[in-house]
Amino acid sequence: MKRGGYVYILTNKHHTTLYTGVTSELQSRVNQHKSKEFPNGFTSKYNCDKLVYFNGFSSIEEAIAEEKRIKGGSRQDKIDLINKMNPKWEDLSGDVEE
Repeated sequence: MKRGGYVYILTNKHHTTLYTGVTSELQSRVNQHKSKEFPNGFTSKYNCDKLVYFNGFSSIEEAIAEEKRIKGGSRQDKIDLINKMNPKWEDLSGDVEE
Protein backbone atom coordinates (compact mmCIF):
# COMPACT_ATOMS: atom_id res chain seq x y z
CA MET A 1 0.00 0.00 0.00
CA LYS A 2 1.30 3.45 -0.92
CA ARG A 3 1.48 6.05 1.77
CA GLY A 4 0.31 9.59 1.12
CA GLY A 5 2.27 12.72 1.82
CA TYR A 6 2.07 16.44 2.43
CA VAL A 7 4.06 19.40 1.27
CA TYR A 8 3.98 22.35 3.66
CA ILE A 9 5.35 25.82 4.22
CA LEU A 10 6.25 27.27 7.62
CA THR A 11 7.16 30.82 8.46
CA ASN A 12 8.22 32.83 11.49
CA LYS A 13 6.32 35.47 13.44
CA HIS A 14 7.19 38.31 11.05
CA HIS A 15 6.95 36.23 7.84
CA THR A 16 10.55 37.01 6.95
CA THR A 17 11.66 33.39 6.49
CA LEU A 18 9.90 30.60 4.61
CA TYR A 19 10.60 26.87 4.97
CA THR A 20 9.20 24.27 2.58
CA GLY A 21 9.09 20.65 3.67
CA VAL A 22 7.53 17.28 2.92
CA THR A 23 6.29 14.57 5.28
CA SER A 24 3.94 11.62 5.50
CA GLU A 25 2.64 12.70 8.93
CA LEU A 26 1.95 16.43 8.89
CA GLN A 27 0.63 16.94 12.43
CA SER A 28 3.56 15.09 13.98
CA ARG A 29 6.05 16.99 11.85
CA VAL A 30 4.52 20.38 12.63
CA ASN A 31 4.62 19.52 16.34
CA GLN A 32 8.33 18.72 15.99
CA HIS A 33 8.92 22.14 14.43
CA LYS A 34 6.86 23.92 17.10
CA SER A 35 8.67 22.16 19.96
CA LYS A 36 12.07 22.76 18.32
CA GLU A 37 12.82 19.04 18.58
CA PHE A 38 15.88 19.59 16.39
CA PRO A 39 17.48 22.69 17.97
CA ASN A 40 20.22 22.95 15.34
CA GLY A 41 17.80 22.67 12.42
CA PHE A 42 16.82 25.47 10.07
CA THR A 43 13.30 25.94 11.45
CA SER A 44 14.55 26.12 15.04
CA LYS A 45 17.31 28.56 14.13
CA TYR A 46 14.92 30.89 12.29
CA ASN A 47 11.86 30.29 14.53
CA CYS A 48 9.72 28.89 11.70
CA ASP A 49 6.84 27.32 13.56
CA LYS A 50 3.75 28.78 11.90
CA LEU A 51 2.10 26.51 9.32
CA VAL A 52 0.79 28.79 6.56
CA TYR A 53 0.36 26.32 3.69
CA PHE A 54 -0.11 22.60 3.19
CA ASN A 55 -1.34 20.29 0.48
CA GLY A 56 -1.98 16.55 0.68
CA PHE A 57 -1.13 13.97 -1.99
CA SER A 58 -2.08 10.35 -2.45
CA SER A 59 1.58 9.27 -2.59
CA ILE A 60 4.74 10.53 -0.94
CA GLU A 61 6.40 10.59 -4.36
CA GLU A 62 3.86 13.16 -5.58
CA ALA A 63 4.45 15.24 -2.44
CA ILE A 64 8.23 15.13 -2.96
CA ALA A 65 7.83 16.22 -6.58
CA GLU A 66 5.66 19.17 -5.49
CA GLU A 67 8.15 20.12 -2.76
CA LYS A 68 10.93 20.22 -5.37
CA ARG A 69 8.75 22.32 -7.69
CA ILE A 70 7.95 24.81 -4.90
CA LYS A 71 11.58 25.00 -3.72
CA GLY A 72 12.66 25.65 -7.30
CA GLY A 73 10.40 28.68 -7.54
CA SER A 74 11.00 32.19 -6.32
CA ARG A 75 10.07 33.60 -2.94
CA GLN A 76 7.25 35.47 -4.67
CA ASP A 77 5.92 32.18 -6.06
CA LYS A 78 5.77 30.81 -2.51
CA ILE A 79 4.06 33.98 -1.24
CA ASP A 80 1.50 33.75 -4.05
CA LEU A 81 0.83 30.10 -3.17
CA ILE A 82 0.30 30.97 0.49
CA ASN A 83 -1.90 33.98 -0.33
CA LYS A 84 -4.13 31.83 -2.53
CA MET A 85 -4.83 29.31 0.26
CA ASN A 86 -4.36 31.45 3.35
CA PRO A 87 -4.53 35.21 2.58
CA LYS A 88 -4.38 36.18 6.27
CA TRP A 89 -1.33 33.96 6.88
CA GLU A 90 -3.02 32.34 9.86
CA ASP A 91 -1.45 29.35 11.61
CA LEU A 92 -3.18 26.35 10.02
CA SER A 93 -1.76 23.72 12.39
CA GLY A 94 -5.17 23.36 14.07
CA ASP A 95 -6.74 22.50 10.70
CA VAL A 96 -4.55 19.46 10.06
CA GLU A 97 -6.31 16.10 10.14
CA GLU A 98 -4.49 12.80 9.77
